[in-house]
Amino acid sequence: DIEEKKFRKCFRGLDEHEVKAFLSQISAQLAELISENKKLKTELREKETIIKEYKERENLLRNTLVSAQQSAEQIRANAEKEAQIIIAEAELEAERILNKTQHRLAQIHEDIIELKRQRTQLEVRLRSTIESHLKMLDLEKKESIESDDLEEKIKFLRQP
Repeated sequence: DIEEKKFRKCFRGLDEHEVKAFLSQISAQLAELISENKKLKTELREKETIIKEYKERENLLRNTLVSAQQSAEQIRANAEKEAQIIIAEAELEAERILNKTQHRLAQIHEDIIELKRQRTQLEVRLRSTIESHLKMLDLEKKESIESDDLEEKIKFLRQP
């Protein structure tokens, strides 16, 4: 527009009113453009501020997420370590109980063997005692029979 504008020529050169009107029009358009440019710059700064705030929030959220992930990983690792410790302690306790039970079982087995040995000894002694008593009874019976025989012989001999 500006480059193509042509002014009428008058007696002294260009028409002064036309030039002033054109300059006034250009000045108004320029003022409008400057105002619009300021407005756009202000909007741009506001948008840049908003973008900066969003980026800060994004960084904060990213850092928070990373921190939460690290915390979760640490908690998981600690839980795994604690679980391994509990399992190891449980295995040791189970082994201790098993050893104690095996020792007790061996002791009971030894006690059973000892009781069987004592029973056998008692049976042998009891059998020996019974046999001894039976022999004594047999001997006494024999003596009693002999005594009865003697008494009969004495009676027979005493008869007139």
